[in-house]
Amino acid sequence: MSEFRFFHPIEVRYGDLDAQGHLNNAKYLTFFEAGRINYFTHLGLFTPGQSFLDIHVIMAEAHVTFHAAVEYGTPVKVGVRTSKMGNKSMTVDQNIVHAKTGEVLASGYVILVAYDYHAKKSVPIPDEMRKTISKFEDLEV
Repeated sequence: MSEFRFFHPIEVRYGDLDAQGHLNNAKYLTFFEAGRINYFTHLGLFTPGQSFLDIHVIMAEAHVTFHAAVEYGTPVKVGVRTSKMGNKSMTVDQNIVHAKTGEVLASGYVILVAYDYHAKKSVPIPDEMRKTISKFEDLEV
């Protein structure tokens, strides 16, 4: 797997923990989501204040592998990279790493489908999105 070119720092808050003092399993997907939104923002494909209906993707699948416990105060960052683009869908790899040591604490991927929320149907990945992501990730168009 290629190196991640984008990372977003995340604060592990006390309220993110489960009864065992570890990051709650559901929060990993929330952290992945925050990373993806900031990835799209970094690429200029989403602007704060813009309607989420205009981001043109919907999640179809999610996978998470847990490698090590994340505890309160652990400095973490979320890596995001698009590894594959089809006609209507893309695979976005993600990880949660220790911000100081680089240790991978969790890894996974999501499959996003290009989606028109107004028409309520999948659509081809918009050209601007395809070109922008391909250039950033050095993917073949």
